[in-house]
Amino acid sequence: MTTPRADLKPNTPEYETQALVKATGFREYDARWVLEKEINLLGIQALGLGLATYIHDLGKTPRIVVGHDFRSYSLSVKQALTLGLIQGGCEVLDIGLALSPMAYFAQFALDAPCVAMVTASHNENGWTGVKMGAQAPLTFGPEEMGALKDIVLGGKGVERPGGSVTRVENFRERYLEEVTGGVKLTRPLRVIAACGNGTAGAFAPEALRRMGAEVIEMDCDLDWTFPRYNPNPEDHDMLKEMAKAVREKGADLCLGFDGDGDRCGVVDETGEEIFADKIGLMLARDLSALHKDATFVVDVKSTGLYATDEVLKANGAQTVYWKTGHSYIKRKTAELGALAGFEKSGHFFFNAPIGRGYDDGLVAAAAILQMLDRNPEKSLSRLKAALPTAYTSLTMSPHCPDEEKYEVLARIVAEYEKMGAEGGSILGRKITEVITVNGARVHLEDGSWVLVRASSNKPELVTVVESMASEDDMRALFREEVKPRLARHGVTDFNQEI
Repeated sequence: MTTPRADLKPNTPEYETQALVKATGFREYDARWVLEKEINLLGIQALGLGLATYIHDLGKTPRIVVGHDFRSYSLSVKQALTLGLIQGGCEVLDIGLALSPMAYFAQFALDAPCVAMVTASHNENGWTGVKMGAQAPLTFGPEEMGALKDIVLGGKGVERPGGSVTRVENFRERYLEEVTGGVKLTRPLRVIAACGNGTAGAFAPEALRRMGAEVIEMDCDLDWTFPRYNPNPEDHDMLKEMAKAVREKGADLCLGFDGDGDRCGVVDETGEEIFADKIGLMLARDLSALHKDATFVVDVKSTGLYATDEVLKANGAQTVYWKTGHSYIKRKTAELGALAGFEKSGHFFFNAPIGRGYDDGLVAAAAILQMLDRNPEKSLSRLKAALPTAYTSLTMSPHCPDEEKYEVLARIVAEYEKMGAEGGSILGRKITEVITVNGARVHLEDGSWVLVRASSNKPELVTVVESMASEDDMRALFREEVKPRLARHGVTDFNQEI
């Protein structure tokens, strides 16, 4: 394998004969590039050979599932990746057009330890990427991505004999049976399925109907130009349309799915968005009544109500806060044998008896519908209203250069740790705990908290605050605590105010 280059230009002879791979595409837990500008098909082939080499280095059986999302170029990308995997001696099982969780399920169903799903999720057109794993239900984290990056960029891929490819026919049906089996609603629920013209449109409406819901389709025709908005249930444009549709159609809720179907967003019957951490808390309350002494994992951006909720306490439930990022939460949920893990971005992870441990928007949708089915006297908004009140800020992302952000964060974390050790306080409230698994999440005696962490893929810090007292107190925590503290470290370029 020749060493890939990062300086090739399209429409040149070199571009047609050499691999283009920019190092920036290797992220903490997946890989994403702008196709043709940052990686070409020969670069994708080099990635496949590098992945095959890494699989052999790990001592794994070289049997790998591949699938692709619905973009004009994803099939070509998958074919180039497959060629590299075959060169590296892998047995490739091609499941065709797929959601990411469908590829994860195939690892179990087809007895394949490894997976490579070609998708750029909700990213704009032009992006491509691969989600990879070598131990179901886990996907690669920073250590694995670093090792793969070293192999690919160093030209260290090793060609081996024995490679092959098999097309797995009609795997879509097996996946739909998996996510809908055992789910049968006992009361009518009118559900809008919002798919943003992404790949989930080929799966979600059918799955929800099999569960017993009355389904109203919204932007479910597959269209890789994403004519209305990107399929991202955290995106304001998509959420606005979801809310509008609920009010117009008189639906019980709207479930929104991202481009590769591993996330689920929720709008209630009044047209109000319910953030995933609050949906997670509602699910934790419901499930902890059925599964006593359950453990839940949530990311550090999530509401502090998990730690103080009386219903969870009464059911013997325990909550562990962990690093933001789907790979981290997935891994921690598996490590602890937790019943479920929730990430604020909309990734939901359910272990047995609910799921298989990976993030699947349709399994999350089933859990939400079953929760409503078990509470026939309550709407989604009433279930939310039953939660204690908390006032949570938007996620704010002040600019901080990549080469500086971790050093700046380390100084801020040290300050908060010192304050906690010395019995310090913030706005008159004593610090009770400083969680440092991912930046600093500083808990106060009334349950309020502030978070400062580094973005995993942008030149930014990330800040969130939550008050148990009021909107004004939430703003004060940001304006009088977080903002001036970051300013003392030279971080002043906030993207918004609260």
